Amino acid sequence: MDISLGILRKLCHDETMLLTQHLTNRCRERNIRLDDIQHAIRAGEIIEQYPDDFPHPSCLVLGSSCAGKALHVVVGIASEHLWVITAYFPTSNHWESDHKTRKAGKKT
Repeated sequence: MDISLGILRKLCHDETMLLTQHLTNRCRERNIRLDDIQHAIRAGEIIEQYPDDFPHPSCLVLGSSCAGKALHVVVGIASEHLWVITAYFPTSNHWESDHKTRKAGKKT
């Protein structure tokens, strides 16, 4: 099952978003705010789909923070909720300059 941008944007609201503890910890470390995540999802694009992820299908969204910095957000869909799994600023060590293409042999 591929996730659509329409579904992500529909569920990208405080009352339908569920934040994992992992996300909370990483955002604190990386200085990423919930506003940045919502901005990235609402204006971004899906660059990778993970339909077989457990426990829910998920995808990688490329968007930007409120300040305009490239931001990756991994989200999953379950029922009528958007699980926000993690968020990070893509680095040139792992991603090409378009922030969409992984460098050969690199996993983040």
